[in-house]
Amino acid sequence: MKSVTLKDVAKAAGVSYATVSRALSGSSQIGSDTRERIIKLCDEMGYTTNYVARSMVMKKTDLIGLVVPAIDNEFMSQLAYYAEMSARSHGYNIMLCNSGPDMKQEKIVVKLLLGRKVDGILIVPQSPKTYENIRAYTDQVPTVFLSENLRDQPQSYVAVDNSQGTFLGTEYLYSLGHREILYFGRRHSTTHQLRAEGYMRACQQLGLRQRFYNSEYARSSIEYGYEMAKDLFSRPIDYTAIFASTDSNALGILKAADELGIAIPDRLSLIGFDNIPSTALPRIDLTTIEQPKKAMAVQAVDMLLDKIERGTQGYVHQIMTPSLIQRGTCRPLL
Repeated sequence: MKSVTLKDVAKAAGVSYATVSRALSGSSQIGSDTRERIIKLCDEMGYTTNYVARSMVMKKTDLIGLVVPAIDNEFMSQLAYYAEMSARSHGYNIMLCNSGPDMKQEKIVVKLLLGRKVDGILIVPQSPKTYENIRAYTDQVPTVFLSENLRDQPQSYVAVDNSQGTFLGTEYLYSLGHREILYFGRRHSTTHQLRAEGYMRACQQLGLRQRFYNSEYARSSIEYGYEMAKDLFSRPIDYTAIFASTDSNALGILKAADELGIAIPDRLSLIGFDNIPSTALPRIDLTTIEQPKKAMAVQAVDMLLDKIERGTQGYVHQIMTPSLIQRGTCRPLL
């Protein structure tokens, strides 16, 4: 099938190739009536800009690569949405890649983006090993990491203060009278290490016993949370509150508790982390810790564009403040 070219449009419009080019570029050298007629004809004929040819001339693609581990995760999909909206407002398009739980696939999609000559890359890393795993490629293109705290790594990133978030949540449960608080879903990523650290710090300051139910899964999901919760609830419940490491885990807990007749919050109080959209639904009404997802995505795009358009060197570590969202899954103890 033959694609429509500028020459085809020029022939159909009865004007020169240069006139069509000026009309599409917004040049003031042609009248508004002619421009509108040509643009309408382009639309009718199905003409599309050859961005590959354009990028070869301009040395710029106006494309930003975005890599996330799981686009079906509500938190990741929200980050991707806000990143795309922010990039679009600056005249850039997003090329979204799902890296999955496989670090080999993560490297493959980063190589793909470099091959597509994206102007920069935003990446939500899979694990603490991601930075070293793809460093040879990210050194070739402006890159900003999103959501994961890389601690002291010499790379720009935007993350929430995960430790402060779990400290806030534990402190809140304590204020309601809870003294036996179980932390659910701890795993080995830097984000989850920081969340566990915040919980432990709060326990130390408040004189509470630290209690953990760890996750062996590579990522969080409702199904994984459900399976873990069924195992947890098969044992004696000698705690009054659960702090789930993610909202996905918390939703899995709610599902298992409902099946087993464990009333939340009457029998157990529950708090999550992330504030994904479904937690606000009336039948769920989950108390949670908010990550400022829109602000994080916008900040990451701004940092990346600063590197792309101004050639800014060095790196920035931006840690954003979480907040407590009080809903209906926590109750005060008498």
